[in-house]
Amino acid sequence: MSDFEHVFEAPPEGAAADWTIPQNWSAYTAVEHSTWDTLYARQMKILPGRAADVFLKGLTALDLNTGGIPDFETMNPKLQALTGWTVVCVPGLVPDEVFFDHLANRRFPSGQFIRKPDQLDYLQEPDIFHDVFGHVPMLTDPDFAAYMEAYGKGGQRAASLGMLQNLARLYWYTVEFGLMQDTDGLRIYGAGIVSSATESVFALEDPSPNRLGFDLERVMRTLYRIDDFQQVYFVIDSIDQLKRDTLQDFGPIYDRLKGAEDIPIDAILPTDRVFTRGTQAYAARGGRFAA
Repeated sequence: MSDFEHVFEAPPEGAAADWTIPQNWSAYTAVEHSTWDTLYARQMKILPGRAADVFLKGLTALDLNTGGIPDFETMNPKLQALTGWTVVCVPGLVPDEVFFDHLANRRFPSGQFIRKPDQLDYLQEPDIFHDVFGHVPMLTDPDFAAYMEAYGKGGQRAASLGMLQNLARLYWYTVEFGLMQDTDGLRIYGAGIVSSATESVFALEDPSPNRLGFDLERVMRTLYRIDDFQQVYFVIDSIDQLKRDTLQDFGPIYDRLKGAEDIPIDAILPTDRVFTRGTQAYAARGGRFAA
């Protein structure tokens, strides 16, 4: 059992069988709405020139800056009209099979709660700001929307084949921490980056991490860490490339991966397309809490 506060082994009281709960938007406090506004304003000082155009266009399309935490009843019709997706509230981190079922049916599960004012800089457990601000703008793009639906369906199959660990790495290095080659250079699109003031800068500008070209099987073999900045980021050429590379039968890939060793986080292989050969200095200093 995780130490996270919002993790449940069974649907809590008030949750439906699919783990969804009402957003209950009217119950958010003034402090909670203010926290959203503070986080939003801070990110918008950082993201222009760093975030991918597709992400910034998604923010505009959904109009997430009307003041306070977005009301899903207002946001969802806009999203659904663009790509057929909706956002549903869940009490926190849900079991894998629940998560995959929602994605496979074009429903993105979002936590209902928002971080406390003293947690602005780092929250390991995803909250509504991470889920909505970080993830949902990308779902306005038809190609990315198709990728996410396919990922949900693929997750159901991977779980049955015992390959969930490898598929989780794909999600981590794309949906959460992906970089993109945009018209003006490298840009961020992963939700874990765009929702973080510090990692938005680190991912693009710090000399420490490796930045490597996206290769599906390489990504699915690469270890990752959940408690600090990444030591490697993978760069896609476009959302269309990501969709094309992943909308295929993973069966033969899984067969090959079963006999393959995991790749260390900081490794650079002779076959890698290297955008940045990182110093790994940040990790060597001890990471987030290093002096």
